[in-house]
Amino acid sequence: MSTLEKRDNLFILTLTNDNNVDNERRYLYPKLIPSIRSALATAKTQSTRGSVLITIAQGKFYSNGLLNPSLIASSSKDGHDRVLHGLAMFKALVADLISLPMPTIAVVTGHAAGGGLVLALCHDYVLMRRDRGVLYMSEVDVGMSMPRYGIEVIKTKAGDPNYRRDILLRGVKVKADEGVKMRLIDKVYDSLESVVEGGMRMGEELAKRKWDGEVYAEIRKSLYPELCTTLGLGFKVVVKPRL
Repeated sequence: MSTLEKRDNLFILTLTNDNNVDNERRYLYPKLIPSIRSALATAKTQSTRGSVLITIAQGKFYSNGLLNPSLIASSSKDGHDRVLHGLAMFKALVADLISLPMPTIAVVTGHAAGGGLVLALCHDYVLMRRDRGVLYMSEVDVGMSMPRYGIEVIKTKAGDPNYRRDILLRGVKVKADEGVKMRLIDKVYDSLESVVEGGMRMGEELAKRKWDGEVYAEIRKSLYPELCTTLGLGFKVVVKPRL
């Protein structure tokens, strides 16, 4: 599940994963997506000028993916329907993040695989610890094609076509420093404590700018027109001069 804490202008969204290998909380579907969307809706409702979202995770996984591999491997109609349902739910979550009216920071505290990597890349800034964790698009290995919106997220964040090829078609596992080279990661820290502290500092610095959230969200959407079209997000002109 997830929890949301408000500290001044910072909304801290914590993904409450644990280290149990068999625990479904490692995966976004089915329980974590509604919990995150509810938290984002609360943050949106309570947001003011200068609000910032910081997403952190407990345990050694930031998120191990959208779906449990056993569900992907299922040949039953029920399994297939659940996969499609999970993809639709995740699309709505991606749309929530891309249209959220505030800057967003992902603090990658452990492995971010598949949908977990897409979740991180939906944030404006991605920070990662050097001592643990990899970025990994697992779909080519587990035998599952990617939805269009997932491809568009990767395209917007990994501009070099060779990097996109390696991420999507080779399933490379990217460590923090290589992630910076690929421009998937904005900054790397040496430990869990330092990356969390770095995320908080960045959030505080962004909050001082007191940007209008609606204006911020429209500018963000304009950066990713293909992604927003795929997500069904519209565009509008917002004018709110600061006097």
